[in-house]
Parts: sequence; structure tokens; C-alpha cells
Amino acid sequence: MDVDFDSSWLEKATLAAPADLRPLYERFKQLHEKKLWFQLTQAVEQYMAHPSSSTPTLRLDLYQKFISTFATRINRLRLVALAVIASKQFTEPSSALTFLDNLATSIDTDESQEAFVFATMEAAHFKLILGDVDGTKEAMDKCAKILDSFNTVERGVHASFYRVSGDYHKTKAEYASYYKNSLLYLACVDLDVDLTEEDRIQRARDLALSALLGDTIYNFGELLLHPILTSLQSSPYAWLSTMLFSFNSGDIGKFESLLPHLQSEPILAENQAFLRQKICLMALIESVFRRASTDRTLSFETIAVETRLPIDEVEHLVMKALSLKLIKGSLDQHAQLAKITWVQPRVLDKPQLNALQQRLNAWVGRVEEVAQFVKGQTPELFITA
Repeated sequence: MDVDFDSSWLEKATLAAPADLRPLYERFKQLHEKKLWFQLTQAVEQYMAHPSSSTPTLRLDLYQKFISTFATRINRLRLVALAVIASKQFTEPSSALTFLDNLATSIDTDESQEAFVFATMEAAHFKLILGDVDGTKEAMDKCAKILDSFNTVERGVHASFYRVSGDYHKTKAEYASYYKNSLLYLACVDLDVDLTEEDRIQRARDLALSALLGDTIYNFGELLLHPILTSLQSSPYAWLSTMLFSFNSGDIGKFESLLPHLQSEPILAENQAFLRQKICLMALIESVFRRASTDRTLSFETIAVETRLPIDEVEHLVMKALSLKLIKGSLDQHAQLAKITWVQPRVLDKPQLNALQQRLNAWVGRVEEVAQFVKGQTPELFITA
């Protein structure tokens, strides 16, 4: 609901504002007098994006003492976007939560459910900061049902939902769910515009950790191809990128060379046994992948060499891979053989692509040899006009 507009506040704010913001204040006054709400909204958005307005309370003051006076004239989604920017200038998370909760309640109508989700999820962000994990989950579940009922959703609304959902799963140490939601969040934003360099590095680090620690994540393809990963290259976490690629190629030697770095990430150091099992599984997948489909019956001894495991642990490793559906096949415990019929597809690096090309070339060569043999044996079938 609109509130009364105090024009004297705008005059005082104009005089007190940084010099580069004063023309915007003057424009606010002109557009408000003419009741040009759309143009006024655009001018306000320009103000909120201006670097000088990041000075403590400037954006919040503008929202509370000016934007609120014509709030009903503004598109609901754009209003929430302005409120979210303003909420970041509260010194106490509880105040920001109350501010956004009140806004969400005021726009909870059938016509503005998308904006309601936006405000609710941004309020849930502050709930999470305040430690209200259950309240955050309740907001996520409620908003998920609303979003599922829409045919299309604004990118910013989805970004808010996936970002807060990812942060929730991070708090709960649910690595696979964080990985999924965080990648979906990145699909909804412009990395260079919406994230600072620090944010990009932090997001890439968290994604790398979740990929490594997720007990159902054995395909890093989407992350390895995502530009967010390049953010690590010039940071202290560059080794995490190298480790991801070593896992993707099942390179146990490279993994072991990176083990000293685990001390800088206590959560990885605590899960070193799990990481070693995971790299062994990836090495098994790589070993199978390198072989032709006619050469995928592996002895336990061969697998032991490829994975650097004692031979008495090979059967358990293969059974683990089968249960995770990383491979398909069967075990012959008596003959100590594993017959693999399928291996999970994944993103290939350049050496793996080169190996695949060589196998394809060899296959093409064999097909040509068979064709020439058949042609020689039955030339009457190959007579051309």
C-alpha cells in the first residue's frame, strides 16, 4: 500500500546526496509530480545500481521514504527486486527478515505469486543466516509448489530460489543437492554481471568440494565445462580444479600428488578415505572406457593394478560400481573376472578424446577390411553400372 509522500525529505536528500546522485533526485521529483510511474521506476532502478548509492542506508532510505509512496504503481517483481537491494543495508538480519516478510505478505495475491515467491525466498535467505533452518525449508517447499504450477518463470525468481536452496543444502552438508541447485542457480545468472570475482571464486570452490564429496556424483561434466571453474585458476584453490580433472580421468597418481593440499580444506582431509574409494571407482570406469567393447572382461588382478588396490578388495569395488550404476555387467567370483557390458558416459578431456578417436579410426579400418574381404569373395554383389 502506498504511504504519504514527504516532498521535504526528497529536497533534503538531494542536498545531502553525493554530487553524482543529485541529478537523479531531481529527476525523481519531476517524474513523481507528473505521475510517470514507469519512468520513475526506471530512474529508481538506475539509482539502486549506481555505485555511490551503496553508501550505508542510502538505498534503504530511498525505499522506505520514497519508493514506498508509490509502491502500488510498480510492477510487483520490480518492486521486490528493489526491496531486496534495499534489504542488504539493514545492519541486523532480523530487521531485513521482517522487512521482506512484510513485503511478501502485502503482495500475496493470485496475480502476484511470482513476486511473492521472490520475496519469500529472499526472506528465507535471512532466516538461514539467523539459523532458522526449518523455516527456510518450509519456505522452500512452499515456493517449489508455486513454481511448479507456472509454465514460465522470470530468470531472477528462479535464481533466488536455487541460490537459497543451494545455501540451505550447504548448511545441511547435503553435497549432491547443493551441487544440483548451485548449477541451476548459475544457469539463471550472468557470471560477469551478477557475481563479483570473490563470489565466483567462492561458488566455484563450493561446487568443487560438493562434486568431490557427493556420494552420488561421479559425473563432473557440467562443472568441468562451466566457465565458473576458471575462477579458481588465479586463486589459492587452483589445485581443486586439477583434482576434479584427475577424478574425471581416474588418475590416481595425480590425486596422490595433490593429497598435501587436503590439509588446507579440513572437510576433504576428514573424508580422505571416501575420496580414495571414489578415485578408485573413477579409475575403474576409465580402465573400462579405454578398452574396446570386445575387450571388457577384466581379471581381478588387472583391476587391482589399475586401481592400486589389494586384490582382495577388488570384488567389493566392482560391486560398489554396479550398485551405483556406474557400470553394468556381472562378476565371476570363482574365475575372478568382471565382465563389463556398459560404462556410465561422461565428459572427456583431450587425452580421452584422442584415445576415443584412435579407437574409432581402428574400428573404421576393421570395417574397411571386412568390406574388402567380402567384396573379394563375392565380386558379383559389387558390380556397378
